Amino acid sequence: MGTNGSTMLEPLRQGLPPLDPAAVSNAASCALPARYEAVRDARKFTRGTLDEWDIGDRFDDVCLVVSELVTNALRHALPADTPRGSEFGPPVRLHLMHWTGRLVCAVRDPSHDSPVARDSDDFSAESGRGLFLVDSFADSWGWHPLAGTLNGKVVWALFRLQSAG
Repeated sequence: MGTNGSTMLEPLRQGLPPLDPAAVSNAASCALPARYEAVRDARKFTRGTLDEWDIGDRFDDVCLVVSELVTNALRHALPADTPRGSEFGPPVRLHLMHWTGRLVCAVRDPSHDSPVARDSDDFSAESGRGLFLVDSFADSWGWHPLAGTLNGKVVWALFRLQSAG
């Protein structure tokens, strides 16, 4: 249940200070089924992983962002004919990557379409505020298409972590 995330991370390294080679790196990922209950599974996975990495104090912000990214992938990135009650279909995958000082949450999906942020002024809308929330709670976020044998895109959010001490 792990990944090094090296293929996914190259674009989001741009504009960030280089990682300290002494920084401990952790990564975990989980496949999520093509059903909306998977959002709950993603939150549970995130809780366990952050607790294991001793950064559970960031759970509320990270969980909100993970929930939004997974919901968006399930709602907008899966082909229309994907059976929603099925374990099968194009996978959505949640990746969590942690280094000293930063945490990245990334959701991989099979779509090549860019995420579209809706107008944040329409707070009466029933949906469409997900990326506004991601932007509000994460330190930065973005997306990029996958290359090579992987199909689709990755939408990621970066959290800067307080140093212990």
